[in-house]
Amino acid sequence: MANPLLGTLIHAVGGVAASTCYLPLQKVKKWSWDTYWLLQASFAWFIFPFIIGFLTVPNLMDVFAKADTSVLINATLLGSIYGFGGMCFGLAIRHIGYSLTYTISIGISAILGTIVPLIMHGELVEKYNAPGGNIVFLGMFFALIGIVICGVAGYKKENDLKDVKVEGAEPLTFNMKKGLTLTLIAGILSAVFGISLEVGEPLSAIADANGAGQFQGNAKLILSTGGAFITNLIWFTIVGLKRGTLKQLIDVKGIGVSAYSLNVGMSILTGALWYGQFFFYGIGHTNMGDFGFASWVIHMSMLIFFSYIVGIIMKEWTQVTKKTNTILILALVVLITSFVVMAYGTMLGEGNIGGH
Repeated sequence: MANPLLGTLIHAVGGVAASTCYLPLQKVKKWSWDTYWLLQASFAWFIFPFIIGFLTVPNLMDVFAKADTSVLINATLLGSIYGFGGMCFGLAIRHIGYSLTYTISIGISAILGTIVPLIMHGELVEKYNAPGGNIVFLGMFFALIGIVICGVAGYKKENDLKDVKVEGAEPLTFNMKKGLTLTLIAGILSAVFGISLEVGEPLSAIADANGAGQFQGNAKLILSTGGAFITNLIWFTIVGLKRGTLKQLIDVKGIGVSAYSLNVGMSILTGALWYGQFFFYGIGHTNMGDFGFASWVIHMSMLIFFSYIVGIIMKEWTQVTKKTNTILILALVVLITSFVVMAYGTMLGEGNIGGH
């Protein structure tokens, strides 16, 4: 039986993994960003999905064999399109800063990644009118408001700290037009990943029939992440060859055994955390029952919520003004409210409250 409250809590675990996945980058030294990205992407989008898939989905290859070819192709293609989103995201940060890029792209992704699949299946009105549906949509609206307020807090934080020099930080070459364009593309392509997972849903049904249970989502995840990996493998291999940085992957003597081992370890940890968010997303989604459509916006808002919590723990907000801190607190309260409202609506819909 579906358990939306448990599903929401599991989505929270995925949010923690998502919000911390790039922290290991701070420990990587003497490697280009391209080298680090290619190695972590190999683990996040190829190695871990296949290993965990084989371990958790009985007769995995049989699941793929039984699936419709169009499902396999379309989910993989959509995943490969998403692969460009990460590149645009990284470039956008250089032009309009982390907070604006993060919040705008995640906000767009949360909306499109939730609404588009419902429209594709003609279920938008049906889900809204279902028991508890209007409450879930109200919670989704609160989540978007919370994300927007987080963006305001992040923007004000960058203004507060614009004269504070952070050692090793990438200089911001402010260009609103270019940065906003890249952010819009990143947000749309991030939503495409959610749509890719939705397109691959028939694979989950086959995996469930094979006895995968709550791990059924690990089958379709291989398609989505596999597509993203193909895009990044081609792109960053070409970039690495052009810049002469690809050899860093095997050049142990160049930076020393200790530094090389640390870099590889941090890349693997990044990949594990990135994959971990969608490992838990799959389990959380399964527990949401008929309200699985809310999984994407819950995941995105959890990601934003915990990324700001991580920022507080890392003392990134200690030098901002009292007004900025107040806006941040308001944003986090609104997000928490949205989680509670969405969980309540899904529990109503599943008949876990009030005897429905």
